[in-house]
Amino acid sequence: MSISSDNELETIETKVLIIGSGPSGYTAAIYAARACLDPVLVCGPQKGGQLTITTDVENYPGFAHPIQGPWLMDQMHDQAKSVGTKIIDSLIESVDFSRRPFVCYGDGKKRRYVAQTIIISTGAEARWLGLKSEEEYRGFGVSGCATCDGFFYRGKKVMVIGGGNTAVEEALYLTNHAKEVLLVHRRGHLRAEKVLQNRFEANEKIKPIWNSALVEVIGQENPKFVTGARLKNVVTGKEEEVDLDGIFIAIGHKPNTSIFRHNDDGGNKGERGANAATNIAMDEEGYILTKPGTTQTNVAGVFAAGDVQDRIYRQAVTAAGTGCMAAIEAEKFLSEHHNKISP
Repeated sequence: MSISSDNELETIETKVLIIGSGPSGYTAAIYAARACLDPVLVCGPQKGGQLTITTDVENYPGFAHPIQGPWLMDQMHDQAKSVGTKIIDSLIESVDFSRRPFVCYGDGKKRRYVAQTIIISTGAEARWLGLKSEEEYRGFGVSGCATCDGFFYRGKKVMVIGGGNTAVEEALYLTNHAKEVLLVHRRGHLRAEKVLQNRFEANEKIKPIWNSALVEVIGQENPKFVTGARLKNVVTGKEEEVDLDGIFIAIGHKPNTSIFRHNDDGGNKGERGANAATNIAMDEEGYILTKPGTTQTNVAGVFAAGDVQDRIYRQAVTAAGTGCMAAIEAEKFLSEHHNKISP
């Protein structure tokens, strides 16, 4: 890695540039640093990723008792730094994958990153309703991940908001823990796949509430937790309050891939794009496509790890695993292209 300055433009050259933090980014950094690749990690707008807004974590291997999400990310950050990663608390604003070495810009184009390989670890985020009360109780009874938090609602009553595949899958999973699951949907029927609808209808623990929307999360302070929800019937306009212990917002996830969409028409056409050789291929929802069994994207030397390419599992441990894979694949790529690429 080298750093130079030309007037107001700072240039950082590196063998491996990691865009985004969180479990995948930090793990990639640890493995890349231990391979003596002197990686540079640019944290992004949410340093540490989604776990920084998660309270108790009980399913990350190696801890017999619950740990805090922000603490776990601090530990990964410190480990990545201790083995030699240069961590920059900033964000990448534009990328150019049209030639190698790759060039990225940040800080209003005052900083340029020149990289032989790039690992994209920008993650994804749950889609939220945008309610003030929803944000207030996020992490205190409002969640966007049943697999992550369902265990805390053993024997309790919970609510799922949504009507697509995500909502039905979350509701079905929660029946493993909760005594009752309410599913609230704005329409009078589900949008989920038929096989999921059949499983939904056959599960006696799930009760649908049709033509309704969540308008307010109800809770208490000291200690802070959810106690209920106010619903509005979108047909009649009538409102009602429901007592419950937790609310799961399940209206989908959004991968953080906007900066990688730069086709001529302003969108992303994936492999069919006008400049497919230099654009990152994505699916219709914006998740980065990788070669099966790898983290390789359609651009040689660019890898994707974590939730930005995982629309199924979305777990910290799987994100960390793909971060490891990406670093190993980047090292292999550099070895195979020795003396062919130079910043």
